[in-house]
Amino acid sequence: MAELASARVKEAINALLEDIDRSCMRSMQRDMHLCAAKCCDNRSLSMEETHHCIEGCSKTINEAQTFMQNELTNFQDRIQRCVMQCQDNIRDKITPSTTEAEVSGFKKNFESCVVKCADTHIDLIPSTLKRMKEVLQSKVPSNK
Repeated sequence: MAELASARVKEAINALLEDIDRSCMRSMQRDMHLCAAKCCDNRSLSMEETHHCIEGCSKTINEAQTFMQNELTNFQDRIQRCVMQCQDNIRDKITPSTTEAEVSGFKKNFESCVVKCADTHIDLIPSTLKRMKEVLQSKVPSNK
């Protein structure tokens, strides 16, 4: 049950990443490469100036990738904290006199808790996606 929940979270995150890639990141990458090509086309620039020009072209995409990584790390941390809370709740119930039957029930409670964590966080993905798109689209110059 917990493995299925983990797979559903992974699938939902992959869908989020695909959406972000198609809606934001690809156009940013395209713009970066076109900008870098213009830097290379400018024969009047020195090697160092060309390098700085190309670095400047990469600034927006690098910031976007850092933002994305931070958001995903935050999301994963939140899920981990939720699962750790499930573990703590069960651990607090176990005593030296806990029977095997009780342990079996606790395992079921733990798995239910983990599934709830997964469901809760999957439900957050649409609002997370919306917020991420807004931030990423704000990084793109509007001269198109």
